[in-house]
Amino acid sequence: MKKVEAIIRAEAFISLREALSLRGFSGLTVSEAAGCGKQKGKQGIFRGNKFEINLVPRVKVEMVVDDDQVEGIIDLIVEQCSTETVGDGKIFIYPVEEVVRIRTGERGKQAVL
Repeated sequence: MKKVEAIIRAEAFISLREALSLRGFSGLTVSEAAGCGKQKGKQGIFRGNKFEINLVPRVKVEMVVDDDQVEGIIDLIVEQCSTETVGDGKIFIYPVEEVVRIRTGERGKQAVL
C-alpha cells in the first residue's frame, strides 16, 4: 500500500473530490495547509501599510491506496488540479507498512476498505 499526499490549490479541491468519488475513491483526509515554494508569497496593502504574505493557503489531501492504484490517482490529481502555472502543488508518495482499523482490529487492505 501507498499513502498519496497532494498539496493543491483550494479552488481545485471540489473538482478533485468529485472526480475521485466518480472513480470509486471515497476514503481521504483533507486538511488546510499553508506554504511557500517558487511563488515566495505576495505583498499586500492594509490601511496604507505594505506587508508580506509569505505563506499561501493550500489544501492537503491524503489517501491510502493499493500499489496498483497509485498511477491512476496521480494522473487524476494532475488532470483535475493542473493550471500549468506556478503554485499548482505537489504530490508525495509514501510506503505504508501497516494499517489497523481501531474499531475492529482489522489489518492491511481490509482496514482501508
